[in-house]
Amino acid sequence: MESKGLLQSEGLYKYILETSVYPREAEPLRELRMVTASHPRAGMATAPDAGQLITMLLQLVNAKRTIEVGVFTGYSLLLTALSIPVDGKITAIDIDRNNYEIGLPIIRNAGVEHKIDFVESEALPILDMLLKNGNEGSYDFAFVDADKINYWNYHERLMKLLKVGGIAVYDNTLWGGSVAMPEATVPEWMRMGRKLTIELNNMLAADSRVQISHASLGDGITICRRLY
Repeated sequence: MESKGLLQSEGLYKYILETSVYPREAEPLRELRMVTASHPRAGMATAPDAGQLITMLLQLVNAKRTIEVGVFTGYSLLLTALSIPVDGKITAIDIDRNNYEIGLPIIRNAGVEHKIDFVESEALPILDMLLKNGNEGSYDFAFVDADKINYWNYHERLMKLLKVGGIAVYDNTLWGGSVAMPEATVPEWMRMGRKLTIELNNMLAADSRVQISHASLGDGITICRRLY
């Protein structure tokens, strides 16, 4: 598997996957990962090593109610559904249901579809609606992997929707390593994303509401634990 991460060699990434990740990966997740591999935009999927850490975080906070912004074929959605209790619920938001439909048969066969409330929509109106409907402080966990221009807007809303001690995870926060590269050396198509990611990282680092850890898994994930 081609590395989504920033490790120094493909061999080292392969070692991590084959030693620590794949042997622990649930069969439905493996099946969905293989199905997604043939998708023309397979690189959008959550890296399996990042997914392993997200699974642990979900279980550490005993997550029951979660939010997912950006679903794609549903790898991170499925691992969340497998991790939360039978009566847990995921509000999953994506502007395109078609990719979700690719993974849906596997999700159904895994017996966890009932935990998922899929909403085909832009995310901000749905997050605002959740707040308006009295859900402040009622979610345990959130995963954000879509619409990079709105990451900070999502963060502001999630800091109200998550309970104190709840965790938000933001994907792609190293943007292919370009955040540490001189702008002139960054491919043109990556520059706007690089700029937005640097701005986000600086704001998250300065946000006293959260404890953070910036992990170099996948394309970079930033873990934020709400403190107050």
